[in-house]
Amino acid sequence: MGVLPEGDAPPADGLLPEHARRGAEARDFGIYIHIPFCTVRCGYCDFNTYTPGELPGLSQDDYPHRVFEELDLAAKVLEASGVHSRTVDTVFIGGGTPTLLAPHTLGQMLRRVESHWGLSDQVEVTVEANPDTLSAKSLADLAAQGVTRVSVGVQSFVPHVLSTLDRTHTPESVPAVVRAAADAGLQVSLDLIYATPGESAADWQESLDRALELEPDHISAYSLIVEPGTALARRIRRGECEQIDDDTQAEFYEQADATLSAAGYQWYEVSNWSRRPDALSRHNLNYWLGGDWWGIGPGAHSHVGGVRWWNVKHPLAYQERVDRGESPAQGREVLDEHTRWVESVMLGLRTRQGLSTKALSDHYPPARQILRDALEAGWLDADAFAVDRVELTRAGRLFADGLSARLTGG
Repeated sequence: MGVLPEGDAPPADGLLPEHARRGAEARDFGIYIHIPFCTVRCGYCDFNTYTPGELPGLSQDDYPHRVFEELDLAAKVLEASGVHSRTVDTVFIGGGTPTLLAPHTLGQMLRRVESHWGLSDQVEVTVEANPDTLSAKSLADLAAQGVTRVSVGVQSFVPHVLSTLDRTHTPESVPAVVRAAADAGLQVSLDLIYATPGESAADWQESLDRALELEPDHISAYSLIVEPGTALARRIRRGECEQIDDDTQAEFYEQADATLSAAGYQWYEVSNWSRRPDALSRHNLNYWLGGDWWGIGPGAHSHVGGVRWWNVKHPLAYQERVDRGESPAQGREVLDEHTRWVESVMLGLRTRQGLSTKALSDHYPPARQILRDALEAGWLDADAFAVDRVELTRAGRLFADGLSARLTGG
């Protein structure tokens, strides 16, 4: 599993420095709630999740009470820090597999958020789910609890690809789930993974085509990252399957963008496409634009006004701290102005909203020539550039990380 950053020891009271509080009421505010349970561990997964036998001493029935306790703590810390009148714009319940918990339980979490901060009139409430944990009844129940959006982890519509990823659902189970979600009035996002060992361009095209047939509101497509220590990494090391090279991954990305664009989906972040402006993930966009959010649960990260912190990773350690009435935060980082600017460039460049050409060049004069070179290379949209906006082309998105490093002097 991924390792948490080092950081500094957070203050015992968790209070935010004065500069982080300044203007907080005017910024969007999201809540992320982590559910660390899965029925099985997928071979590629490096997330902070656990199967039932891995967590003696913590049950799915008891866990929600710890979420409530940390939500209570978050409200106290913000109030004591002088941050008042925050309304929650987005809630994202992720994992893990949140839909292993009953819709009523997830609804109780949402009610606790609402009781502390209130929900905006247009609140977006997203729940992640695996297809085989959803039914017409559970989707209707989620909608009745105030959920507005489900993010369904389809990953692939090709059986041998699903098998390599150790997914437990079948391609045939997905259409009924999408129809039932739409019938319940929920927006639907389908999450896909490409460049799985053994996946061909034809396989990837089949997944894209079958996803589009279902007309979801939103599609995410991420290149598979083989994380050290996972079962898939061990299989590759033993020579049982072969990792797909970078050039082929780039071709798969271009294939995805061409297919989705032709079907009327617009990219708004390198790995995310939406059918309509109101169907993008506002919660994730808040991350990419450097907004404020509080992460609840083991290993969850938070950010408010340039202060970033993260909770202890193991659920039992998290449980012990919360039960003692202590903050579960393990480390904290107060970002200086330069670091905040670097991150705003790195993340903003990945979005269609892009960056201001003038602002970049004024802050870092060498950026003028770097941007001209990128425009000549075909990495930047010429029409956007003409009106002072840096927007990556399809080709440019393949080089987003390298370009952002150059634009910030890295």
